[in-house]
Amino acid sequence: MLDSKSESYKAAGVDVTAGYESVNRIRPLVESTYTKGVLGSIGGFGGLFAPDFSGMERPVLISGADGVGTKLRIASAMERHDTVGIDCVAMCVNDIICAGARPLFFLDYLAMGKNIPARTEQIVAGFAEGCRQAQTALIGGETAEMPGSYPEGEYDLAGFAVGLVDEKKIIDGSTLRAGDVLIALPASGLHSNGYSLVRKVLGETQEVLEAHVPELGCTLGEELLRPTKLYVKPILGLLDALGSAVRGLSNITGGGIYENVPRMVPDGLQAKIWPERIPLPPIFTLIQEQGNIPVRDMYNTFNMGIGMVIAVEEKQADRAMQVLTDLGETPTIIGHMEQGKRGVELLW
Repeated sequence: MLDSKSESYKAAGVDVTAGYESVNRIRPLVESTYTKGVLGSIGGFGGLFAPDFSGMERPVLISGADGVGTKLRIASAMERHDTVGIDCVAMCVNDIICAGARPLFFLDYLAMGKNIPARTEQIVAGFAEGCRQAQTALIGGETAEMPGSYPEGEYDLAGFAVGLVDEKKIIDGSTLRAGDVLIALPASGLHSNGYSLVRKVLGETQEVLEAHVPELGCTLGEELLRPTKLYVKPILGLLDALGSAVRGLSNITGGGIYENVPRMVPDGLQAKIWPERIPLPPIFTLIQEQGNIPVRDMYNTFNMGIGMVIAVEEKQADRAMQVLTDLGETPTIIGHMEQGKRGVELLW
């Protein structure tokens, strides 16, 4: 393998030796995420994982795939690539935990115009950090050098996560009832949604991104690259403590509250939410004011400071708040379920 080379392929824009250097750079990063079920190491044709099904009546695998979108343009403009991998992991695992699943492993796909090993190492360092935070293993992936499809300085990435849950413990909203309490966990910022609108409103030149914004307390670029928060530990901790009293989970991603909360709501019920109970991070105010964007559009595009919505049985609400607080979160009760037309209503 070390003697593998092709001058003809290199002349066409693909340097296989750069790929081997990248593998050598990322190997320790990948292995730092390994959990008990991992078999082997990177370099094979597939990632191997032996799941532990003990104590489960009917094990069910749940999978998810996602990317980071045009947030990557901000990373490229800032020449900082060590956080977008965290975003990619978070976008995948924050979805699958909404079914009550424990993430098992993660794989990535990284496509680029030119493989720059130092940059690849930064990106994979983000994947590894996200996996460590999610207590899941990075067991494989693909790095594709694609001259002609991408300019030399650009790349795209996608992630794929697989989790495990006992069928009887799957959370799908079917047990939601009127009176159930809605608890919000705050977002860390924009997460990884709405960046096409963000870039249109705020700009994406290096000069704009490197400017210090007093109300943000940092440069605009630093704020826009703030990694997506991972909710694996608090959600799994809450499920361990409350079990079936957790009746619904909604990851507030693209489409905001208006699109994502209804995904956990069955027919005949409506979520009533007071969004202002969660403090609004200043980045959203900046976007809204500079873009003259209607409030409805903001809450239908961005998370607006709410990263995860949890529906719990009313009599267990106080206990849920305490468990989440003990896990280091700052939960807030933002609403409840009522009988009505399926969906969500924001109350002001």
